[in-house]
Amino acid sequence: MNKKIAALAACFAGLLFSISAFAQTYPSKPITMVVPQAAGGTNDIVGRLIAPAFGEAIGASVVVENRPGAGGNIGTQSVARATKDGYTLLLTINSAQAINPALYKNPGFDPINDFVPLYYIGATPYVLVSPPGSPYKTLADVISAAKKKPGELSYASAGNGTISHLLGAMLNTSAGIEMQHIPYKGVAPAINDVLGGQVPLAFASLPSALNYIKAGKLQAIAISSAKRSSAAPEIPTIAETYPDCVGEVWVALFAPAGTPVNAVKKVQAAMDKVMATPEVREKLIAQGLDLTPVPPAKLVTLLKDELVKWAKIVKASGAQLD
Repeated sequence: MNKKIAALAACFAGLLFSISAFAQTYPSKPITMVVPQAAGGTNDIVGRLIAPAFGEAIGASVVVENRPGAGGNIGTQSVARATKDGYTLLLTINSAQAINPALYKNPGFDPINDFVPLYYIGATPYVLVSPPGSPYKTLADVISAAKKKPGELSYASAGNGTISHLLGAMLNTSAGIEMQHIPYKGVAPAINDVLGGQVPLAFASLPSALNYIKAGKLQAIAISSAKRSSAAPEIPTIAETYPDCVGEVWVALFAPAGTPVNAVKKVQAAMDKVMATPEVREKLIAQGLDLTPVPPAKLVTLLKDELVKWAKIVKASGAQLD
């Protein structure tokens, strides 16, 4: 019996030593920040803006890794199943975390129970765009054309079930029109085809489209937030005409459930420093992000509310993927 007690004591002491050692050494190797969408999207842009400052604040190199596929499910699943040691984080958007559970019969992850919310970074609207020289310069132009030829006017999105897709479905309902949806594998190829004239319209997140708009390569028709964006106040909102047609993308950092509390706290403290850096804030705001803070506990509430909201919209749109 004494030998068993001694063995248990030794195991317990070893466990305490391991926990203590982790607390002292984390991070001791590079941290991977997984973006479950293709390059060029909102969270990819945000990730590459904050990664250098985050690495400096936490004391480790930070690698931003795109793992796209299945509307964000592949990358999200990979983080949910990753080793729970704080070295694999998920930088995601609400289209994957809050919409996919309603859109896919089996997304392969539980957005609430498989993750620890670490940090809410900010939110930004989508913008309806057309190429220069297009006859669709205003929302009224779009609605008028869609009503004259139902089903003929098309818009591109970043993929089936993304917010950019569902905003088009919401606009169809609100305006009593029937635009055709053209899904792409990410926002970059959707924008490229608008630039090339293959598709007349697209819904794109403001950060992914803003540089094109400022350069005169895209025309901004309207944005999807409830109020105008400080980054582009000249662009009217869809809500000014259709108040119920509102939807934004938010970006947040998560870790696999079970990640040690010490690692969670260190990541959060490092992100506090990042988000207090004027240079970082200016860059994010210039991309069209609203940086109003949301504490981790409230991020869970926000996610739960969005799961309910988007489930209703997905159901109304008829979108469903296997």
